[in-house]
Amino acid sequence: MVEKNYIINNRLGLHARPASLFVKTTGRFTSSVKIVKDGQEIDGKSIMGLLMLAAGPGTELKVVVDGPDENDVITAIDDLFSRHFDDDIEGE
Repeated sequence: MVEKNYIINNRLGLHARPASLFVKTTGRFTSSVKIVKDGQEIDGKSIMGLLMLAAGPGTELKVVVDGPDENDVITAIDDLFSRHFDDDIEGE
C-alpha cells in the first residue's frame, strides 16, 4: 500500500475535466485507488465520487493506492499533478 498527500494546484480545482483525466488515468491500472478529503473516502476511479469532493484550489487530498501496480499508479498521479492536470494555471 502506498499513501501520498497532494494539494490541488490548478486554478479551478478538481472540476469535471481534471476529474475525468484522473479517472481515465487511474482506470488504466488494477490497483485500488482511494481518495480521502476531510475524513471522507471515495473511490479514485469514480468521477462522481471525485466531483462530490468539491476539491477546490489548495485542497489537500490523501491518495491511497493498493495493488500490484501501486507504484506505477502513484507515478501517473504525480505526473498529473506536476502538469496541473493540463489546466491553465495562470488564467491566460
